[in-house]
Amino acid sequence: MDRWFLIASTLLAAVGGTLGVISVHRGHRSHWTVVWMIGAFICQMGFLSVRGDFRAACPLNDRGEILAFLAWSLTMFYLLIGPAYRISLLGVFTAPVVVIFQALALVPGTLSVNPAKSAGGNPWHETHSAMSVLAYGALALAAVAGVMFLVLDRQLKEHHLKSGLFRNLPPIRELLGSLERLLWLGTGLLTIGIVAGFLMPHTASAWGHLIAAVAVWASYIVLLAVKKVRGLTGRRLSLSAVVLFVLSLVVFAFV
Repeated sequence: MDRWFLIASTLLAAVGGTLGVISVHRGHRSHWTVVWMIGAFICQMGFLSVRGDFRAACPLNDRGEILAFLAWSLTMFYLLIGPAYRISLLGVFTAPVVVIFQALALVPGTLSVNPAKSAGGNPWHETHSAMSVLAYGALALAAVAGVMFLVLDRQLKEHHLKSGLFRNLPPIRELLGSLERLLWLGTGLLTIGIVAGFLMPHTASAWGHLIAAVAVWASYIVLLAVKKVRGLTGRRLSLSAVVLFVLSLVVFAFV
């Protein structure tokens, strides 16, 4: 039952992204993408609810659950940020990332077939896991916004000012403002996750994960500090957000 929720969510996100691309190619705004993504979000909630009942805890016990939780977090932040700041095209860029994460979660062997109940979960461990993956959702959306900016920048340089994509992309200032807010939000959530990580009981294998998480956190702190003190061009900020997120996925190798 839980896998069907995830499959349905993946298909809905794929349809939303595909129809959004077709609309943009024709020069129209993809108003229906958000509706498809709401459907995907509801199915994600169904999946996490069922897995949470199986685990009797936050479902973050295997790589499949982590990827599904990350896709849920990314979708949630898109639904909060995109419509609120009138960035409707953000869903066209977000949907493929959600599809990739969930498709990887559905790869045989990634998601436990018979999830066992968590034995005496520690609240600090639960907080660390949940806040860290929520942070990754915000940082993933910041990377998506960064890709949008880089696409917009390229369109400007190549003078593709009449293309459907260019005409539907949000204003540069609005896009960069959302990107920076997402970076601050993601870094703040990651800070909570790391503090909880130091307070939870540790095994020898947990230290590698925690050290990697601190390295990722420090990288984002440096990026935000440089942006605040010295300033960064939109292109450098966007490129940094994309590169840092891709590199930060290495953390999951330690889970």
